[in-house]
Amino acid sequence: MIRGLDSPARTSPERGDDRSTRTAPRAPQPSDDPGWNLDALVAQLRSARNSQAEWRSDEAERRQRPSHDALVAVVKGLRAALFPAHFGGSDFDDASVDFFVGNTLDVTLRALEQQIRRAISYTADHPDADPADVARHAHELVRAFARSLPQVRAALELDIRAAYEGDPAAQSRSEVLFCYPGITAVIHHRLAHELQRLHLPLLARVVSEIAHANTGIDIHPGAQIGESFFIDHGTGVVIGETAVIGDHVRLYQGVTLGARNFPVDEHGAALKGRARHPILEDHVVVYAGATILGRITIGRGSSIGGNVWLTRSVPPNSQITQARSRREAFGNGAGI
Repeated sequence: MIRGLDSPARTSPERGDDRSTRTAPRAPQPSDDPGWNLDALVAQLRSARNSQAEWRSDEAERRQRPSHDALVAVVKGLRAALFPAHFGGSDFDDASVDFFVGNTLDVTLRALEQQIRRAISYTADHPDADPADVARHAHELVRAFARSLPQVRAALELDIRAAYEGDPAAQSRSEVLFCYPGITAVIHHRLAHELQRLHLPLLARVVSEIAHANTGIDIHPGAQIGESFFIDHGTGVVIGETAVIGDHVRLYQGVTLGARNFPVDEHGAALKGRARHPILEDHVVVYAGATILGRITIGRGSSIGGNVWLTRSVPPNSQITQARSRREAFGNGAGI
């Protein structure tokens, strides 16, 4: 007989599930160890955790961290509030959609406020901050974030339109919103960028990395992205922290907007916050596999061909091919 299959703690549909009579899981006993050598393994893992003292103080380790799962739920709620007809899960009329949006925002913003409180406490240099001050500051940050949502929604509408109009395979805007990984990544980025602007970099990075894990598109929340932005196909796109992207820019899969090099301090550690990523002006197209590195400027209206490696600025209306850096016209997507 396999242990536990006839346990009296099991319930049936007829008997119901009386949670009030349940007990906490029994702690493992030495006789239960099937050979894992648990005592030694637990001790080794404790030692590994203790080694983190070099990069996290004991005070910080005792603070409550933000929750990745909670932030996944927050983004899901925000997405539903921004696009209730697509992600609300129900058919709405004019009255019920407003009720849904209001209720969803209330629940979601309260959850975000809790995560902001945790982030403030966890990343604070001085852990003895007054909890009331932390709560007050978190509430003000959530209010500021909430005020940005109409502008985020308007920007996303332009992004969706750019994807629909820029891709002949797109049959509808709903298809773009439901199916295109580039749009999923941009939704996350525009929300994460607002958190970044509110000096919540840890939460912003978690939100952006949720999209990165799901889409293969890596956009740092610090990147500045203009209107009508379209990432076609998307897998492997990387956009660095200090990149600046203008309006009506299109990127294809495998594009990197990265840093060529960066200054370091006397200990060899990278200096933070320095401008080190490209600037793409309006109406730039970058085709698949292109790598653009450093604080260089790609002039308005330029096209960068597939697999180009570019480390110098180019003037407006430039057309750059892989084999040589000279003006050359692309026709019907020949740059891919």
